[in-house]
Amino acid sequence: MKKPSASAIVDVEPHVAPPPSWRRLAEEFPALSDAYDGLSEVCRRGGPLEETTVALVKLAVSVGLHAERTTHAHAKKALRSGADPAALRQIALIALPTVGLPAALDALQWIDESIREERTCRDEVTAHGARNHR
Repeated sequence: MKKPSASAIVDVEPHVAPPPSWRRLAEEFPALSDAYDGLSEVCRRGGPLEETTVALVKLAVSVGLHAERTTHAHAKKALRSGADPAALRQIALIALPTVGLPAALDALQWIDESIREERTCRDEVTAHGARNHR
């Protein structure tokens, strides 16, 4: 089995690992993951939207699809790119009339979980850094 190429592990920060399902796909089908990464990059750079806006758009699409895994992933990417947690929560509320109450409540829960996870991760990284600088 081939190892994933460098591009198969996409736009994640050092403390954030890609999901196991993506790692398995990249290991088994490196050409496919490379092609997907290339397409994603071309789409992200295809216009004037900044990284945070792109992450919010992708979050909104995930909410609309009622896709839990990608809602979590894009919520975290949006937070890491500087989005206000309140903006993420607003996306679930804006989606409510379109996706319905149950789906919007699920999205709000997933977004809140992602916010908590990112805060915990950030606090751990900050605490680790503080211990290293003593």
